[in-house]
Amino acid sequence: MQNISTKLINLQGELVQITSVIKNKQKIQPYEADGIVYHADTCVPLIDAFERKKIKFKALARHTYPGDRLDDNTLGLNSIGYWDANEPQDWGLDWHRNEGIEFHFLESGTMPYAQEGNETILTPDHLTVTRPWEAHKVGNPYVGMGKFYWVIIDLGVRRPHQEWVWPEWITLTNQDLDRLTTILRHNEKSIWKTDQRVRNCFARINKAINEDENGSNASRIRLLVNYLLILLLDLLDTKDIELNETLTDSSRSVRLFLNELEKSISDNWTIEKMAKSAGVGMTRFTHHCKQLTNLTPMKYLTLKRLEASKIALLKHPDYTIAEIAYTCGFATSQYYSTVFKKYEKCAPNEYRIKCLVNS
Repeated sequence: MQNISTKLINLQGELVQITSVIKNKQKIQPYEADGIVYHADTCVPLIDAFERKKIKFKALARHTYPGDRLDDNTLGLNSIGYWDANEPQDWGLDWHRNEGIEFHFLESGTMPYAQEGNETILTPDHLTVTRPWEAHKVGNPYVGMGKFYWVIIDLGVRRPHQEWVWPEWITLTNQDLDRLTTILRHNEKSIWKTDQRVRNCFARINKAINEDENGSNASRIRLLVNYLLILLLDLLDTKDIELNETLTDSSRSVRLFLNELEKSISDNWTIEKMAKSAGVGMTRFTHHCKQLTNLTPMKYLTLKRLEASKIALLKHPDYTIAEIAYTCGFATSQYYSTVFKKYEKCAPNEYRIKCLVNS
């Protein structure tokens, strides 16, 4: 029994690589690329580096983000802080997404950075914009030496089509805030070169964070975040930005979910759960799924599970059909065999033997 459990655990780990192969074959890579898995947002490596005295670190945060606790005067601000690395580092923040829009700013040094599969090296005065659904990482694999800031604001959205709701203490006029929101939603550019004003703003953020005691600088932090947004709007208004309204269509949210689905094919999915995760109603979800894949949601899921199982059959010839069926999301080995025969015209074991003999 223990041997079977160990096999199941190992096979579940291998599914990450399997779905990557499937995705590469289809040339669709919104949340996974080159075998890299986008993990849930975590700051564990950052905290570990701080505890080992590899970096200086200071942040104000709420929820699971590290740092001193923010109070209710800045609700909607999830995290604001910086790290300062002045020696070679041995850690990085792997692929993740945030519960809000995140702005990074590099004050000094260099920083390996990647977003949605595009890798670059940030240099001083670079500002990045990361929407809630955009995967990103810092480090390749290790972060660089430099002083690096971040601000994460929860907008109440997780999908591209959802309307942004800024915290009530954001004081830009409706016209300016609508303009800023439109630009950020309707283009995908993620990295901008800024000016001295932005640098000075983050220097003041640095001071406000360092001197805060139990929310004593909440007013200053609110003002500085508002000022940062004004500076960002000024910057964006000077650029020739081509807006694309299709980026906020609900079909894009469904497309992103369908690609995420490949990393969790063993979950107990229903159409209701899939639609909820995509952030749309069942009818709209089913419609978009049919338009995007020419398949119903459940049939699309079944075929993804089948593709993963075919690769697992060959990667793990010592695993049983039942073990592979379970970790690929099929309820029973009998049902798995029935589905396999329907699409492949042979039993799973026959497919395995035939492919291994011909390889």
